[in-house]
Amino acid sequence: MTESAVLLLVAASIIGLLLIPFGLPGLWVILLGIVGYGWLTDFETMSATFLIVIIGLAILAEAFEAWIGFRFAKRYGGSSRAGWGALVGGLVGAIVGVPVPIIGSVVGGFVGAFVGAAVFEYTRARQSGVAAKAGWGAVLGRAAAAAMKMAVGIAMVAGALFVALRS
Repeated sequence: MTESAVLLLVAASIIGLLLIPFGLPGLWVILLGIVGYGWLTDFETMSATFLIVIIGLAILAEAFEAWIGFRFAKRYGGSSRAGWGALVGGLVGAIVGVPVPIIGSVVGGFVGAFVGAAVFEYTRARQSGVAAKAGWGAVLGRAAAAAMKMAVGIAMVAGALFVALRS
């Protein structure tokens, strides 16, 4: 049973890490793999504290992703409205891009974040230069958020493998 549990953990970890750059819920796939490993091993090596920390990391990373998009859009001259546009546009773009294999959701997410932030900001400020700068900030924010979520995903995987393989 332990070999299949480790296989589940490794497979979920790899799949989750591959999903993160595409704007898909990779951290949650990793978390499900960790919980699945714990369930298959009767939580012999995984404590409640470890699981709470892992769940907390995933929640914080998701919250930080939303915050950083707002922050970058505002840093580049946009308003909170541009931040909302970046969030909505990024999600819509990622969904629209899914049919294009491999890179569709990534490109769609970045384009959507730019367009969303720029359009939302333009409807407020009526200045194309400000709107374009806010859109660029949204793109940079999305890239920073993806890098941060990948780092959190790697930390979650490393922690889970450490806990799983120490027994």
